[in-house]
Amino acid sequence: LALRNQTYFTLQGFSHVATLQVLLFEGILLMFLITMTGNFLIIIVAITDTALHTPMYYFLKNLALIEICFTLNIVPKMLVDLLLERKVIAFSACAIQLYFVISFITSECFLLGAMAYDRYMAICYPLHYAIIMNRRVCLHMVVACWIGGIPLSVGLTGWLFSYPFCGSKEIKHFFCDVTPILDLVCSDTYLFKFILFIATVVIILFPFILIAASYIKIIHTILHMPSAEGRHKAFFTCIAHLVVVTLFYCTTGLIHLQPKSSLLANRRKLMALSYTVVTPMLNPIIYSLRNKEVKHALRKTFGRR
Repeated sequence: LALRNQTYFTLQGFSHVATLQVLLFEGILLMFLITMTGNFLIIIVAITDTALHTPMYYFLKNLALIEICFTLNIVPKMLVDLLLERKVIAFSACAIQLYFVISFITSECFLLGAMAYDRYMAICYPLHYAIIMNRRVCLHMVVACWIGGIPLSVGLTGWLFSYPFCGSKEIKHFFCDVTPILDLVCSDTYLFKFILFIATVVIILFPFILIAASYIKIIHTILHMPSAEGRHKAFFTCIAHLVVVTLFYCTTGLIHLQPKSSLLANRRKLMALSYTVVTPMLNPIIYSLRNKEVKHALRKTFGRR
């Protein structure tokens, strides 16, 4: 990436609510610590407890790892900036942060789709589930989810940072995201915006269609189960994933799919705060709150005298 005369951007952050920045720092720090603790606990129990060595928890463990990486990419810098008057980030650091933002969001979209497919196979084809969703298949699916966003991340980041930037280097956001950086570009970005829109539709809508199709079949199968106990058990193996998918698409999906012109900078920050801080904190809570297997594994792992 070519360095300009100015080798840094300035992040606007939450300077529009300067009086609340200390309160914001405390709240975000608390949510950050809960996020790290919750997701690390999910990974630890999924590795150490043999009862959780199933495809569902294998995918959940990787989801927790993505949430940890995504949060570490954004929140520590944001916490530092909340305490500083001048919030700067180097061009190269901004490019790296943007690369990982695109990569982790893409991986999470694909992984949520893979988790929906796993639930579909478990409920609709229980007799063939162990054969179809074997360890090798699960590994290949997870690897595909992790590396699926790399070409797009490299391409979009390199392309965006090859544009000339205008006099102002102030990014109207608290981290380096595509749209706020695009606002600073001086040349025509029509082709970039068109490719970005196509990529966003592929990354967000295709997994969503897979998830929706999977759950239509799952609901149909559950409703035709003969026993109420079987229906109840099948439903509760899916409910956590459904809640996580809803949270993810109500935040990340909405902010990236709606027209950019309709999204004011301050509203964009608020929505971005929900998927960069709140959702990663809630995911491990959602998966463990009504999940007897996870609660039992936690007690077994940390409750030994």
